[in-house]
Amino acid sequence: MRKNRNRDSMAVIIMSLLFLLLISFIHWKLQYPLLSASAYNSYTLQAMAWRAGSADLGMNYPHLELAIFQGRYFVSFPPVPSIPIYFLSFLFADQVPDGLLIKGYAFAALIKLWYLFRRIGFSASSAACWAFMMCFASSMLPLLTSGAVWYQAQVLAFLLMIAAIASLDRGNITGSLILFALAVGCRPPNVLFGPMIISIFAIRRHRAGESLKTVSRRLMPGILIGMLIAVLYGMYNFHRFRNPFEFGHNYLPEFSFQGGTQFSLSHLGGNIAQYLFSLPFEQGAYGFQYKSFGFSFFLANPILMLMIFWFIADMYKKRMMPEKWFLLILMLSHLFFLLLHRTFGGFQYGARYAVDLIPYAVLYLLYRKNKKPLCAEMLVLFLGLVMSVFGSLQFAIF
Repeated sequence: MRKNRNRDSMAVIIMSLLFLLLISFIHWKLQYPLLSASAYNSYTLQAMAWRAGSADLGMNYPHLELAIFQGRYFVSFPPVPSIPIYFLSFLFADQVPDGLLIKGYAFAALIKLWYLFRRIGFSASSAACWAFMMCFASSMLPLLTSGAVWYQAQVLAFLLMIAAIASLDRGNITGSLILFALAVGCRPPNVLFGPMIISIFAIRRHRAGESLKTVSRRLMPGILIGMLIAVLYGMYNFHRFRNPFEFGHNYLPEFSFQGGTQFSLSHLGGNIAQYLFSLPFEQGAYGFQYKSFGFSFFLANPILMLMIFWFIADMYKKRMMPEKWFLLILMLSHLFFLLLHRTFGGFQYGARYAVDLIPYAVLYLLYRKNKKPLCAEMLVLFLGLVMSVFGSLQFAIF
């Protein structure tokens, strides 16, 4: 027992040191201080407006994506990421070190993933490998260079979804649904994880011999609290835009004044070509460089590519089960919705929105029989990590 605890401690220490070295190297190369506040500080401005008793910012900030409604300027993103900043603003005022905060979110997600994988039977080292690669051999690593508004929402949503999955695995369905509801308040497309969480819990409890009535009674508190959180979002949206379902993006000038469409089937074909099949490199002024507005999310997030191979292997070996089918269907539905967006993340390494899909791979691993990663899997993920490091240096936003 003591030997296992020592191995666990060593794995966590090594994993944490690797994270610190990785972040330090990237900031050293960028010559960007760790404690700086981002210029794209929409959430800090929103928190300061709340402290002043207002939902709007009171003035325009031309470099930010602000919603303009009835002559007033609002943050055009869901509100949850402003909540921790609101409390931190009493210590830092309007200079909250959001870049450090976002790294804290990523580190917390890393530790949460490690504990989750240890709980389901992975060795300390295997859990560390999977957790580290899932987090950083992906489009998420370049997001950690600064606390820019888009990055905060993405990384906090990732942390909340990992925490929701960990709570689900422990049988705490109420906590899982609350964390899921908060993740939706960072990234609304994450609403598709709700049916997945509920179905996995219901199937597990049914297999454990519980009746449908008992399962429904255990689900009810989490569903009601989640609905209450959704109502609070709706009330906040209605107060700002007179529409409970409007978080603000449709009132950005590019959509409200300039004729652009945020979500449309007309975007689908181009996005499929770019974000499923496009190669990473293009010819730039100084030779080959990453494509500035995205490439295949399979190459940028190789864990999702591995998930396709896991599915094919499970089909061949007849290891599919209802949870895996439902998980795959919801993931494809989530991806389809994201592909309807006009930019899939804009200026970015790979496909930033694909970070939202990584929790599906986490869920898939919950059912993995072989707890030790294959050498080929780690090689693919290591190559993805190397690509992500160079992507972090090219796509840094300060």
